[in-house]
Amino acid sequence: MSTSYEPVPSTRGSLRLRMSDRTGLDTLDGGWWPRSRDLAVELADLADHFPHALGRVQHAVYSPPDWDATPRRVAVRGGHVELDAVPRDDTHLVLLRTSQRLTLCLLVVPHDFSADQGAEALLAATTTGYAHSAGCLLDTVADQPAVEPLDFWA
Repeated sequence: MSTSYEPVPSTRGSLRLRMSDRTGLDTLDGGWWPRSRDLAVELADLADHFPHALGRVQHAVYSPPDWDATPRRVAVRGGHVELDAVPRDDTHLVLLRTSQRLTLCLLVVPHDFSADQGAEALLAATTTGYAHSAGCLLDTVADQPAVEPLDFWA
């Protein structure tokens, strides 16, 4: 089950973010489906439109293979977000530290997933009790024929 946090609308289209209502209790706290591989643009959009109830994004740790360019800092509304990479990491995750002292683990859904695959990956990332790795989740979504996501992940 996911929480009904309402992100602030983005000028790039709606923020493709789904958060669990059980942050800190499952492998993933949610899923994020960026629109490109440009970390600076995508993280600025995420931080600027992140649900206010979870706090302001202050720091992000990312998996380098998911992105083309990887800056050390990204300018966002009202400041910046510090960035760190996990060398040789291919986990398809981003860890966000917020002003609420939360560390949230989000699945990074590949930007080129189809609408159905992206929606399914976001649903799986917020399914209570899902304990597999992000890579396993993405492989399953990419390899499965069309299924009813609620039947498969719930």
